[in-house]
Amino acid sequence: MSEATPYVLILYYSRSGATADMARQLAAGVESIPGIEARLRTVPAVSPTCEAVDPEIPEEGAVYADLDDLRHCSALALGSPTRFGNMAAPLKYFLDTTSSLWMNGALIDKPASAFTSTSSLHGGQESTLLTMLVPLLHHGMVYAGIPYSETELLNTQHGGTPYGASHVAGARSDRPVDERERVLCKAQGKRLAKLALAMHKMRLEEAP
Repeated sequence: MSEATPYVLILYYSRSGATADMARQLAAGVESIPGIEARLRTVPAVSPTCEAVDPEIPEEGAVYADLDDLRHCSALALGSPTRFGNMAAPLKYFLDTTSSLWMNGALIDKPASAFTSTSSLHGGQESTLLTMLVPLLHHGMVYAGIPYSETELLNTQHGGTPYGASHVAGARSDRPVDERERVLCKAQGKRLAKLALAMHKMRLEEAP
């Protein structure tokens, strides 16, 4: 990946694989837009014991994010399963380490979005997405959901919200992401990529 090429950072935490699958669908949407790339990153689990240490590189899937991934992105898609109507602790823990980016205004005027997966239809999808946007607003990011011009929002029987893509994984977390949910993930990625390119150009024009 060229450092000169703008990219959308797709930063997620996933336990059962559904959020990771959604992240890949968003990435496909991003990369369907010429001139921008997707960068998939995850975060390690957190442990209540001080002795637990994860390897520096995961055995499979995306590599762990660092602050530079966030600092240099042109847009951010934040993904998490729900934990009692909020994002999972590992993702919140990572965001809590971004004070230096906030102090320097590194994320101001960059578009951002969120996506989530829940076990049940009313398991907190919308509250999770809404609470995930709070730290992004503190960073000065510009939040972008999914508009109702995406007609799958009107027809879905499972996941899909105007606040961001969502998925219903089922009680055993084994229900795959369905076609309408995939379409909405890709649409969200496309929209984020288009906004990222437009705002990236704007920031370049405003730079001294």
